[in-house]
Amino acid sequence: MSKPPNTLDTLLELARSACDRAGDTLRQERRDAQQIETRIGALEQYRQEYLERLQQAMARGIDPVLVDNYRRFLASLDSALDSARNALAAQHEKVEGGIRHWHNARRRVASYDTLASRRVLQQAVLEQRAELRASDELVTGRLARRQAQRGR
Repeated sequence: MSKPPNTLDTLLELARSACDRAGDTLRQERRDAQQIETRIGALEQYRQEYLERLQQAMARGIDPVLVDNYRRFLASLDSALDSARNALAAQHEKVEGGIRHWHNARRRVASYDTLASRRVLQQAVLEQRAELRASDELVTGRLARRQAQRGR
């Protein structure tokens, strides 16, 4: 029959689950940051291509109204880039917070693991002492019986 888990085992299991969840969250935060970085790269590339088209059009000669349209569109791309960079900065803060949370969770698991290991060692020492005591009692009992038999 198995014995029920004690409080330390429960705490250790809860800490491991929390550590796993923190790791999953951190992975998702890093994926989100990577997606934002990819989006920024695409926006920067698109802006560069659009700027080159404007320069080519200006070299050929272009209507001032179209130049204004190009510039407004470039300004909207710049605004989108600024927003994406701000989102990336915020996401990097989330990643850093996730790293701290994950490290704390790992430390908690390590602490509970250490306590559990100490408990196992203490239990082994107690069992060893009990075995030694039982062995001593057995030997003492045999000696007492021998002496009692000699005394008859």
